[in-house]
Amino acid sequence: MKVTALLDEIAGLGRHDATGGYRRFAWTRADADLREWFASTATGLGLTVTEDRVGNQWAWWGDPDAAVRDHRPGIVTGSHLDSVPDGGAYDGPLGVASSLAAVAGLRASGFVPGRPIGVANFVDEEGARFGVACSGSRLLSGAMTPEHALGLTDGEGLTMAEALIAAGRDPTRVGRDDETLARIGTFVELHLEQGRLLADLDGPTVPVAVGSSIWPHGRWRFDLMGEANHAGTTRFEDRRDPMLDLAALITGARATGAQLGCVATVGKVVVRPNGVNAIPSSVTGWLDARGPVEDDVRRLVPLLEERLGVRATRESFTPATRFDDLLVADLASLLGGVPVIGTGAGHDAGVLATQGVRTAMLFVRNPTGVSHSPAEHVDAADCEAGVGALSAVLRHLAG
Repeated sequence: MKVTALLDEIAGLGRHDATGGYRRFAWTRADADLREWFASTATGLGLTVTEDRVGNQWAWWGDPDAAVRDHRPGIVTGSHLDSVPDGGAYDGPLGVASSLAAVAGLRASGFVPGRPIGVANFVDEEGARFGVACSGSRLLSGAMTPEHALGLTDGEGLTMAEALIAAGRDPTRVGRDDETLARIGTFVELHLEQGRLLADLDGPTVPVAVGSSIWPHGRWRFDLMGEANHAGTTRFEDRRDPMLDLAALITGARATGAQLGCVATVGKVVVRPNGVNAIPSSVTGWLDARGPVEDDVRRLVPLLEERLGVRATRESFTPATRFDDLLVADLASLLGGVPVIGTGAGHDAGVLATQGVRTAMLFVRNPTGVSHSPAEHVDAADCEAGVGALSAVLRHLAG
């Protein structure tokens, strides 16, 4: 089973014709179609598909509950299928498709695992609809409360609770799931590299690396208030235009981030009433901030608040995350001494690691370094190299 063939099967799901990018948001029709594909494909491989209290999907080879009773919990891989607005074809789906392809290959080879192997499809990893990244793994692990999550709203004003009901799900079930967590002995997530470290290596290039850590990552909401008025008749001195505050936020975030050695981006904005001939009544901007030093990331927003005279609402924060050092070293050695690299991108693996799960990642080379864009790309040969590396890891850990 070729991973590229699996990706081709879902290439049309959630794709926006005008941009060529994907709009695969949590609890939408595109999300439901992808979930159906995952369940059907996994079932076709002879795996048993379950869901946890949050709606994350799990496809098991073997009995995970019997393994828990024997104190030999499962080896899990996988990623997510949702996207950012107009995202690419590989961020998330490469990890899910590679995991299914790796399991298919192991089964076809006659390998008999000594521990159950699971493939996960985490819901709402990107947070594109409700603004909080990795909400599926955060809720599963208890890193985010159901009350907070269910009250989050999308761009149409729908709460997550309302979206779940519309998708035929029960929001009262959402919450930490200790039964599912107990099944995960080790989690290894494969992902395309979101950057060019592998592509730019000196000497012989390699298609796969082992992930060692994730930078701390926070998201904040700035509600900037003004006064609606006519764009053609209101003098400058009489205006209370929140777009000026937004401009100061954008430039201030960049300057403050550079000062602290972080990256800071205002990537989502809502303008009200959003008329070409109207001074806005209010603007909301969302700030994403990350950096190698957690204290610097935490300092960034208070400095912005002081400089701009506004207050922000923190919507999520993931501390600096180190994956299991012994596991990382073991996998790098297993794969022939491949590079060990960190990343500024958040992942479900990072959330699980902060909650005590033994975790590591594999990164597949990205020749352009572009991600969260329709231009995202991974060469077919590197995709297959990623499957080969993941197969070796699963055979090693579950043998």
